[in-house]
Amino acid sequence: MRLKMVSAAGIILVLGIWAIVTYSGFVGNLFLPTPTAVFLEAQKQLQEGTLFLDIRVSFYRILVGFVLATILALPIGVMMGTSKKWKAFWEPIVGFIRYMPVVAFIPMSILWFGTTDMQKFFIIFLGVFFQEVIMIADNCKTVKKSVVEVGLTLGLNRLEVIKDIVVRAAMPAIWDTLRTVWGWAWTYLVVAELVAATSGLGFRIMQAQRYLSTETIILGILTIGLLGLITDLIFGILARIFFPWQEREKINQ
Repeated sequence: MRLKMVSAAGIILVLGIWAIVTYSGFVGNLFLPTPTAVFLEAQKQLQEGTLFLDIRVSFYRILVGFVLATILALPIGVMMGTSKKWKAFWEPIVGFIRYMPVVAFIPMSILWFGTTDMQKFFIIFLGVFFQEVIMIADNCKTVKKSVVEVGLTLGLNRLEVIKDIVVRAAMPAIWDTLRTVWGWAWTYLVVAELVAATSGLGFRIMQAQRYLSTETIILGILTIGLLGLITDLIFGILARIFFPWQEREKINQ
């Protein structure tokens, strides 16, 4: 309960500072609108239906891109973390591409896919896939060798050891990786929508910038933050459901 009160106090403090600097006139509305102006803009967009439309479009894009990246990153990452040959093959490729700035691929992605949703999926995939592979491989490496050796002693073959021991033991850490990467995916989605989109939260922010509608910009930013917070809480709840022993270990510590 105390920790929840501390968290609430942090949010209230930020809102309080925002209200003070805007209502006092210390910062002009053009540079930072008041909470009232943002609330009225939210009310307007809700009545027009544009806010929920943008949320639905953006959430769809990020979900598809994230799922596609995870479907491929999970097996590759697990094999990299358990096989020296797989690591030798994939590590130079992943290590090379993951340092390339995703933003630099936006012009090429528009050339290849136009401004369709495929372009957004590609940017999200490119932004999170290679990082996800490395992190999942590291998660698998944390599994104790003694546990693997017990499986081999019991007569399990290599595939069974990977599937039934390594993946299961590393799954809580892999889940935390997915939770982290999901946050990164939002960043790449907004980048893609800022440059090449006709709908979505990023598009709405960019359109508002052209008309100096800062209350719309702040509303878009707050909406993305709120969606990120809600989905992060969902990841946390599911983690407690899927891996209850993790909570017991934390309590014992």
